Order: sequence, then structure tokens, then C-alpha cells
Amino acid sequence: MEFYQEILHFVTQAGFTCEETDVNGLMFLRAANVSGETLYILPEAISARSPEEAAEEYRKRSAARKVLQEQCMDRAGSDTDISRHDGGIISSITVAEDRWRKQNRLYRARLLSHLGEFHSIFARNCTVERIDRASANRFMDANHTYGSSACRHCYGLTEKKTGSLVAAATFSNARRWIKDGHEIRSYEWIRYASSSGTRIPGGMGKILKKFIMDIKPDDIMSYADLEWSGGDVYRRLGFIEDGAKEPVLFMINPSDWSRKAFKTIHTGLPAKLPGQSCSASGIPDYGNMLWYMNNGSLKYRLRLTGPHEASAAISTSDQP
Repeated sequence: MEFYQEILHFVTQAGFTCEETDVNGLMFLRAANVSGETLYILPEAISARSPEEAAEEYRKRSAARKVLQEQCMDRAGSDTDISRHDGGIISSITVAEDRWRKQNRLYRARLLSHLGEFHSIFARNCTVERIDRASANRFMDANHTYGSSACRHCYGLTEKKTGSLVAAATFSNARRWIKDGHEIRSYEWIRYASSSGTRIPGGMGKILKKFIMDIKPDDIMSYADLEWSGGDVYRRLGFIEDGAKEPVLFMINPSDWSRKAFKTIHTGLPAKLPGQSCSASGIPDYGNMLWYMNNGSLKYRLRLTGPHEASAAISTSDQP
């Protein structure tokens, strides 16, 4: 069974209408939930045998996503980023095979959540408080597809009824600089996750308000993973788009689907990797390793002081 067929089978078995559709030569899956939302899923099989092949796959994927966006805008008769068709929102996600195989439980729950199948706990039924780093790391390792990370400030949402930790967020320490004679303190919002299979409307906004009240930052920035999101939740919270983070090249071990990231510069490729051997003709030998280049990220920023000062009333109508 090919990878896209595996995803198709999973979605249809979950009770959603799903069909294959060709977009600029790539096989997408078009799914719809009972709310009328349309989701385009690109199952990305990991097969590239070199960084060059992975970069070419990335270029093809980017071109197909651009064509899809243009098609959606044409149908909607709009040039906005959010297109509507058949009464529902059209969006697209990329499911990389290595992540699906390595973190199957989390990725199944995440895909179903994008299709509208999740348990809701409203933020008004939760309390927000600081939590220790160990608790935050355990929660992220269990519920975030990227796991835990280095951080300085940790917050959690606890459901009032059960006393259970149902969401957590982590922030960096301050990055400081002087502007117009004043010290600016900027923080990165590193992680946010709710319990697998759960969404908490208003959860991100509630944590953000508490962080701002406690820390009083001048500036907060974060990243939206373009494989899963265009950053709508950040825009609803008052963030503005502030650049992009380039795609990252990964070397993948097919024996256990583990990945290792390599830096790229404007999607450039390393000529030779540490410890890598070459054939007599000078062609790099990658052994059995596979390669994948992701979609990159969008950077978002919330300015809380200065001429672009954000409103004190931050919306809590977000959907993580």
C-alpha cells in the first residue's frame, strides 16, 4: 500500500469523505467534515536519496501548494489568504511519512483534529498558572509533535472539574536590545499544546494574557509550521506576520524513522556532510539514509510597547 493510500484509508475509516485529486502532478487527498470544511492533505512519502532530490521534491510541493491556493482563490472570487468553496474553509496540510510512522498516535489525533474530530474544553472552565519545567517537558513530550525544548517560562491550563493539566505553553528568556534609549525585551513563544485529541477554545489567549501580566514583555514572537498552519491563530491573537524561516533539510534513518536536521541557507545544500565519504567519481555516498526538506515556517510578532502597541484586550477566541 502506498503512503497516500494509507492516509486515505485512515481518513475514510474515521468516517470522513475523502477522495484523490491531482494538483500540479502531486497526489492530494481532498477531505470534508460534517461542518462543510474542506481540507487538502498531501501525504509526502519519504523517498529522496540525496539532499538534491529532497530539494527538488520541496520545489514541486511548493509549486503544487501555490497552484492549489490559486485554484481556491479563483473559486472563491477573492484574492485573500483564506478561501471559501462549497460553503467551507479550504486549507491544506502536509503529512510527512517519517513523522507519521515515528509519532503515529499524535499524528493520527492531529489529523483528526484538523478534520473537526476532537473533544472541546473551554478556557473559561480552566485555570491558568505557572508550572515547573519538568511538568511542562513531560506534557510536551506526550502531546506536542516536536516534543519538549529548552525554555525559561512555563504555563499550564488545568481543567477546574477534573484538576487535570489539559494544555501547556513554554516561552524563552528575554532577548534584549536598546532602541531610542529604551531597553526592549523580546520573548519567543516556543511551544503550545493541548492534550492529544483535545482543543481548548480560548486556551492560547488565556495563557498569553497571563504571561503578559506576569512578565510584561515589550515584544513576543513565534513561528507557524507551514506543514500544518498558516498562522491564523496568531493573527486572531493580534500578532502580525514578520518574515519567514527557511525550509530545513533533514536526514532520515528509515530503520527507525528518526530525523536529523541540517542547516540550509535559502534552501541551499551542503556540499559534504561531517564524516561523509564519496565514491571514486566524487559523488557523495549517503548509504541507506533518506532525505526530506520541510515547508519552512512563518514568523509572527506581537508588539506590546512603542508605536505598534497591541491592545490590552487580547482575544480569547482562538482555536489551537
